[in-house]
Amino acid sequence: MKKQTIRCPYCGSPAVLRDASYMGIHQGTSLPKGSLANRTLRKKRIQAHPIFDQLWRRGIFSRKEAYRWIGDKFCLQTRQAHTGNFSDYMCDQLIQEASKVLKNNHIPLGMAG
Repeated sequence: MKKQTIRCPYCGSPAVLRDASYMGIHQGTSLPKGSLANRTLRKKRIQAHPIFDQLWRRGIFSRKEAYRWIGDKFCLQTRQAHTGNFSDYMCDQLIQEASKVLKNNHIPLGMAG
């Protein structure tokens, strides 16, 4: 099997495989679970994920239903419906839409973290 070179979408340089604390990989492979991101996008993903997680942690949806909600909301296939694949814009949209659901369920956004 030929080794795949993953390139940075920002500068085109070959990506360096790092410890899992930087980015998770699919078990048994060196393929990242999400797309490569610069510092700004990583921060946005880190901001969006806990807000989204409150949809299932607070019992509004099951975890599976929450990911299906993302797919339905943004017309994505289930495998695409993860913050690790999202752009800055999509993270903003997820934060906005998940915040609406939390508000409609009387969960203050400040309590969502």
